[in-house]
Amino acid sequence: MTRVIDARGLEPPQPFELAMDAIADLQKGEGFLLLLDRMPHPLLRLLDRDGYRHESRVQDDGSVEVRIDCP
Repeated sequence: MTRVIDARGLEPPQPFELAMDAIADLQKGEGFLLLLDRMPHPLLRLLDRDGYRHESRVQDDGSVEVRIDCP
C-alpha cells in the first residue's frame, strides 16, 4: 500500500518539511505519493540532485500529485 501525504491547503514551508521527513524515512525501493496545491519546483530539484525517482501530474482541479521513490 502506498503511503499518501496530503499537504494540500498547507502554507509553505510545511509541505516541503512533510516531504523531507517522509524522504528521510524511506528505505531502498520504498516510495510515497505527495498531494500538493502547486508544483514543488524546489523539491523536484532536490530530488533530481539526490537521485530520487519522481513523477508529477497536474490534476483537473489544479492540484499536483508527486510520486517519489527511493532508488
